[in-house]
Amino acid sequence: MGPMEDSQEGELLLSRLSESTKAISELSDCRNVCKKMYGNLVRRAKLLSPLFEELRDSEEGLDDDVVKAFESLRLGLDSATQLLNSVNGGSKLYLAIQREKIAERFQLVTEQIEAALSQIHYDKLNLSEEVREQIELVHAQFQRAKGRIDTLDLQLDIDLATAQKEKEPDPAVLKRLSEKLHLKTINDIKKESLALHEMVISSNGDPGDCFEKMSSLLKKIKDWVLTANPQAETSEGEKGLIKHRSPVIPDDFRCPISLELMKDPVIVSTGQTYERSCIQKWLDAGHKTCPKTQQTLLHTALTPNYVLKSLIALWCESNGVELPKKQANCRSKKSGGGGVSDCDRAAIDALLEKLANGNTEQQRAAAGELRLLAKRNADNRVCIAEAGAIPLLVELLSSPDPRTQEHAVTALLNLSINDSNKGTIVNAGAIPDIVDVLKNGSMEARENAAATLFSLSVIDENKVAIGAAGAIPALITLLCEGTPRGKKDAATAIFNLSIYQGNKARAVKAGIVTPLMRLLKDAGGGMVDEALAILAILASHPEGKTAIGQAKPIPVLVEVIKTGSPRNRENSAAVLWSLCTGDSEQLKLSKELGAEEALKELSENGTDRAKRKAGSILELLNRIEVGATVNT
Repeated sequence: MGPMEDSQEGELLLSRLSESTKAISELSDCRNVCKKMYGNLVRRAKLLSPLFEELRDSEEGLDDDVVKAFESLRLGLDSATQLLNSVNGGSKLYLAIQREKIAERFQLVTEQIEAALSQIHYDKLNLSEEVREQIELVHAQFQRAKGRIDTLDLQLDIDLATAQKEKEPDPAVLKRLSEKLHLKTINDIKKESLALHEMVISSNGDPGDCFEKMSSLLKKIKDWVLTANPQAETSEGEKGLIKHRSPVIPDDFRCPISLELMKDPVIVSTGQTYERSCIQKWLDAGHKTCPKTQQTLLHTALTPNYVLKSLIALWCESNGVELPKKQANCRSKKSGGGGVSDCDRAAIDALLEKLANGNTEQQRAAAGELRLLAKRNADNRVCIAEAGAIPLLVELLSSPDPRTQEHAVTALLNLSINDSNKGTIVNAGAIPDIVDVLKNGSMEARENAAATLFSLSVIDENKVAIGAAGAIPALITLLCEGTPRGKKDAATAIFNLSIYQGNKARAVKAGIVTPLMRLLKDAGGGMVDEALAILAILASHPEGKTAIGQAKPIPVLVEVIKTGSPRNRENSAAVLWSLCTGDSEQLKLSKELGAEEALKELSENGTDRAKRKAGSILELLNRIEVGATVNT
C-alpha cells in the first residue's frame, strides 16, 4: 500500500471513529436500572471525540501501530454503541432481572476500550497539550472502571424476589419497584407491555422462562399504579378522545390472513403464527405453502403459541380491549342492512359529508376517524369503500393541511388491504397523488405513501403505472433519509416494483445502487436484508449488473456469504453469480477474497437456491483454474 493509500485509510478510520463518538453522544437519556452504567460509558466515550477531530484537522498520516490501535478502538466503540442501544429501550423488567449479566457486558466493553487506549503512544501523535491531557484523563477513568464493578442494588433484588414469590406483595415493595423501574404511569405500563411483546417476537416465540415472571410482575405493578393513582389510567386529554378512538392493535397480534386480533394463535413449520381457524381453512383448501413467506410447509401440524396468546391477553387487559369472543373472520363480509361490527353506515355517511363539504378542521377529523375505522377490521374496510369514501380521500391527498393529508393517505393504505379496494383506489386516479405525497408530504405521510404504493403494487399492472408515475426516485430518497420504519417501507415498495423489468432500469438510472451498498455495509443499520434482496433482483438486469459491478461489491458479498443469515447468504450468492457470469475480473477477485471455500460450505448447507447459485459460481471458478492450467 502506497503513502497516498495509507493516508486515505487513516483519514477514513478517523472519520469512522469520530462518527462513532458522535453517535454515542446523540443517544437519548436512559430511564431504567442501567442508567448509571449507561451514563458513565456515554460520558467517557464522548470525551474521546477531540482526539479524532484534532488528528483529522492536522492532516498528518498515522503510523501502522497507531492505525492498529485505532482499529481496535473502533471495534470497542462499535461494541459500546451496540450495548448502549440494547439497554436503552426494551423491557425494563427484563433489564432489571438480567442486570448482573448486563453489568458484565459493560465490564467487557470497558476492558476492550481500555486495552485499545493502552496501545496508543500519544508521543507519536500531533496533539495539543490540552487534548492530550484530556485523553490521558479519559484513559485513566477507563482503567479505574475496568477494575471496579458497580455494586448492584440489593434492595431491588429483594423486592423483585418478594414481588414474584408473593401473591399479594406489600404495597411498599410495589411502590419501590414502580419508582426504580420507572413504571409509574399507565402509559409506562403500556410501553412495557409492548416491549415484552417485541422481546417475544424477536426471540421467535421462545423468550425463555423469565417471560411468565415478567408478565406476572407487570400485572402486579399495574394494579398498584391504578390503586395508588386512579387518575393514572387516562389523562384529561385522553378522556375526551377515548370514545372516538380504539387502541391500535400491534401488527404481530394480527393474523396475517384475516388481519384481525388473534384469539387462538398457532405456529406452522416455517415459524410464522396465524389464527388457527384461518390457517386451517388455508390448509383445508389444499395449499402446501406458508401464506406469508410462500415457503413449502415441511408438515401441517399446528403448534399453539402460548407465549403470544399470553401477550395478547396482557395487551387486551392493559388497553381495555375484550378478547375476541369468536374466531377471527377470514373473509370480508358484504355489509347488508344489519349492523356490521363498528361499521355504522349512517355514521360513515356523516363522515363522508364532512370530507366533501366540511371546513379544514372537519375534514381533518373525519379523515382521522376513517383512518382508524379502516385499520380496525375487514368489515369496516368493505363498508367504508361501498359508501364512496375512496374518491373523497384521494381528493384530500392534495390538501394543503399536512395532518389531513397524512390521515387521507393512511386511510387509503388501510383500505387497500382489501384486494377489491385496490382497484377502486387506482381507478380513482390515486397513484400520481400518492407519489406527490411521497415526494412532498410530512415524514409520516411519506412513509405511509410508500406503504400504500407497496400494497397497490401487489397487482402486476399497478407496478407499471406506479413506476411510470415517478415513484421510484422518491422511494430512493425516502430510503436514504427516512426513519428506520420509512426506510423499510421504501425498500419493500422498491423491491416489489422491481419485479417488473422496466422498473429495474428506472431504479438503476435513479441511482439506487449507491445507497443500497451503503446500507449493505452498515451491519448495525438494520437494512442489510432489504438491501441484499433488492440487489439480487436488480442484478438480473443488464444495467443493474453493470451498476452493481462498478460499486466494488465483491468484498462485502463474500463476507456475507461467510457470515450472514441463510437468506442473506442466498441473495449474496445470487448477486455474485450474476456479476461473475461473463466477467473474469469479478471472478478472479472473488477467488482472491476467499469466496471458493465459503461457496463450498454454502453449496452443502445453504438454502436450495443458495446451493444452486454457489454450485454455479464454483463451476465458473473451476473453469478459470482449468484455463490457467492449460495456458501454463
